[in-house]
Amino acid sequence: MNNDENKKPIKSFRDLEVYQNSYAAMLRVMKEILPKIPQEEKYDLKDQLRRSCKASPRLIAEGYAKRHQKLGFQKYIDDAMAECNETIVSLEQCRDIYDINPALVTELVDIYDKTGRQLYNLGSAWSKFKNPNRNP
Repeated sequence: MNNDENKKPIKSFRDLEVYQNSYAAMLRVMKEILPKIPQEEKYDLKDQLRRSCKASPRLIAEGYAKRHQKLGFQKYIDDAMAECNETIVSLEQCRDIYDINPALVTELVDIYDKTGRQLYNLGSAWSKFKNPNRNP
């Protein structure tokens, strides 16, 4: 069985692997990292990490709704990549400043890095896609 035979049709943003990965990573950040951040970081690092990790799957979902608009879709994909990068920096700060679960943080950084690459590839592939219902 080749790779194409294993792929399911994309009927919703929930079918996108990049969405699934970013949502699962967000849950882990919310449940396993944020509770360990010191109280003095409540309005800085903790707040920023909370917002950036939740933003990526939201932006992917919003972008999917605009997939018929090349520029609209690309903007959301670019913003989701930016949020992934911001999340990576915040996670590394948790690990390097507060020694919060270094192994888990490294794993999450790898997931967000992969997610950023997937978003880049999705944006590139989508921009090459020709809608058969659209006039050339």
